[in-house]
Amino acid sequence: MSARRRHRSDVSDARWALIEPVFTAWRARRTGPATAARVHDLREIVSAILYVDRTGIPREYLPHDFPPYRTVHDYYAKGEADGTTRQVHDLLRDKTRRAHGRSAEPTAAVIDAQSVKTSANVAGTSQGIGTGKKSKGRKRHVTTDTLGLVPAVLVTAANVHDTTGGKLPLDEPAAAHPGVTGVWADGGYQDRIFNHGTRLGVDAEVVQRPRAKGFEPLPKRRVIERTFGWLMQHRRLARDYEVLPQRSQTMIHWARANRMSRELTGESAPTWRIETDIPLTSA
Repeated sequence: MSARRRHRSDVSDARWALIEPVFTAWRARRTGPATAARVHDLREIVSAILYVDRTGIPREYLPHDFPPYRTVHDYYAKGEADGTTRQVHDLLRDKTRRAHGRSAEPTAAVIDAQSVKTSANVAGTSQGIGTGKKSKGRKRHVTTDTLGLVPAVLVTAANVHDTTGGKLPLDEPAAAHPGVTGVWADGGYQDRIFNHGTRLGVDAEVVQRPRAKGFEPLPKRRVIERTFGWLMQHRRLARDYEVLPQRSQTMIHWARANRMSRELTGESAPTWRIETDIPLTSA
């Protein structure tokens, strides 16, 4: 058994206990020639993914005390493809809602979009020039509950208008969370989201921005603005570096899982200031 110094983004014992059953069951279900000899610890792979998400480095630059970056990316991609990452995210979201005295199923939601620039490795077909900020990149259409937790997220090219991109984030909560009966949206969504919500049995309301100059927090929508701020604390999300839009959505799920697991275990304040060693084991 060897040991290494802790990284600030490492998964603690308490946080790992929240999600370990899901990842252990996932690994047990995986079969095939490449899965016969497993030498890398699952917790170390998760810590490596969070290291990339939090620091923003390319995977190829992962420190050598993590598993090989190709292995880390393989787990990242397969977890996105078969829904395991989403399962972990949704598990933590339900636990967080219950910790706040809420039921697992939300009844109200907020929808907004965030534009981000893309890196040079993103194909031109999956990015565009936004009509508002006139910058080339992608747009994140995010749905949150009233706590700022994320039931749905959709990543599109930046030139997809809110009135179009806002429909799918509304479709998913309506299908997966039938208890959602009210939605607040940014003024950019206009009346189309109201009409679309009516067809889904959801009462959609557009929150208009004030005409007065200066900053003024908007009722209801300030919740999702705070969520955007939480996302931007993860440097991998400060710009969209992912080749595929669905990989960008997965990076958002990892960022939210990171924050929710810290909140559930009381680690919202940095615990990495304690200089301890983490034992490395093979699994």
